[in-house]
Amino acid sequence: MTERIEGHGGELALAALRAYGVREMFTLSGGHVFPLYDAAYKNDFPIYDVRHEQSAVFAAEAVAKLQRRPGLAVLTAGPGVTNGISGLTSAYFNASPVLVLGGRAPQFRWGSGSLQEMDHLPLVAPVTKHAETVFSADDIPRAVAAALSTALTPHRGPVFLDFPLEAIFSVGDAELPAGPDIAPVEADPDEVATAAGLIAGAARPVIIAGSDVWTGDAVDALRAAAEALTVPVFTNGMGRGALPPEHPLAFAKARRVALSGADVVVVVGTPLDFRLSFGDFGDAKVVHIVDAPSQRAGHLQPAAAPAGDLRGILTALANHPGGRVDHGDWVAQLRSAEDAAKARDAEEMAAETDPIRPARVYGELRKVLARDAVTIGDGGDFVSYAGRYLEPAQPGTWLDPGPYGCLGTGMGYAMGARVTHPDRQVCVLMGDGAAGFSLMDVESLVRQKLPVVIVVGNNGIWGLEKHPMRAMYGYDVAADLQPELRYDHVVSALGGAGETVAKAADLGGALQRAFDAGVPYLVNVLTDPADAYPRSSNLA
Repeated sequence: MTERIEGHGGELALAALRAYGVREMFTLSGGHVFPLYDAAYKNDFPIYDVRHEQSAVFAAEAVAKLQRRPGLAVLTAGPGVTNGISGLTSAYFNASPVLVLGGRAPQFRWGSGSLQEMDHLPLVAPVTKHAETVFSADDIPRAVAAALSTALTPHRGPVFLDFPLEAIFSVGDAELPAGPDIAPVEADPDEVATAAGLIAGAARPVIIAGSDVWTGDAVDALRAAAEALTVPVFTNGMGRGALPPEHPLAFAKARRVALSGADVVVVVGTPLDFRLSFGDFGDAKVVHIVDAPSQRAGHLQPAAAPAGDLRGILTALANHPGGRVDHGDWVAQLRSAEDAAKARDAEEMAAETDPIRPARVYGELRKVLARDAVTIGDGGDFVSYAGRYLEPAQPGTWLDPGPYGCLGTGMGYAMGARVTHPDRQVCVLMGDGAAGFSLMDVESLVRQKLPVVIVVGNNGIWGLEKHPMRAMYGYDVAADLQPELRYDHVVSALGGAGETVAKAADLGGALQRAFDAGVPYLVNVLTDPADAYPRSSNLA
């Protein structure tokens, strides 16, 4: 027997949200959405507020990523929604099931010039899976349930609803939604068998596993497939940590050797984009395993492209009944390259130079980060080093902006991570450029007693732009920041704490104090502006 619910629009929305596992709201206060606050307040539903709407959406995305369930941001009409669009777009590129609920000017007066009157849908539709205006209070539970089902259906992604004032403030009644019932997408068994045969028969196969392996709860299945077929595994995004660093098939440093020598490259749960040379691995055959047919690459033709539930596909690979080539020599070759690269990295991470080299920052961080610490990257040049030198030990512990590359995720991601894991270390790695986007939201963290550690690599430049521009043109413009700026003073002024570190020998003590502080604490590390991350441009 279905249950009927009655209340104002905010209460009807909250009932549907709870049925779908939403447990908190991220927002910046606005009158258009007061009924949602009223419902949350009266029902002990946690509200976390921020100083910029994009941080609310990023916080909701962090919850969605880390907990593999919907995250919620509530934004007021007009500029509230437009300020959140970068967060929505990041969630779209990252396949994060985020629901943004927006306020909207009253429909009965539409066109008369009400405060913040604008039609949001044309702006948000290109970066959401579904966008809708809900004109009736009675229709709110249905719309919330349908939107969340869409967000959770692979390929996952953000959704948007807005409510005119008269809809959200009115009283209505409706059936209570039953909650999510998302049927897995079944892959074509012939396509899966083809992929399994290619991998098992390859002499030098490699697996690259990405974020959807975590999101699709396929980590154990990935390990089983890798072990059954004896295939070395590299990871990116939230796939990092799917195999712990000590696992005999886990690799991080030998990717260039692996991809240049592989005869079959298996890419699982991540697009064939600029991070993976657009799928161009020389003469190697490409197997692209995705969670939905829409994610198959359109710019090349893989040798096999199973699309569907990743757990099911990877389990089928593990259970492949055919013959298998011995990959022991190939794994040993890559292990030798991996060990040599680790030895080189160890030297760089121990460098005693002043100004401090970014590698040394990560060498010291590795000593204090717990295995279950949540590490957040918000930046370009400085965070590129994090990808090289930090090796997450557990899945679901690494957050970065993803392929959209949007700066400013840091404080929102930190809020979502701290709400998700109140007892773990949460560490934000931030370039000094990225610090300009969201550092004011330290005040939100302080006020709501959400301690995190922030490590700023402060080289006084936009590193990924200054050096390439100078190489191209012989000069650079719009690439300098104030040298040695005291970002730690900003955090202290907002109620947190921090310090500036100029000598490599002082890093360890500063980081330990940061993790012991119990408040948002920023370690402002003066790094060498000449030490740019060595990689080619990702623009093409």
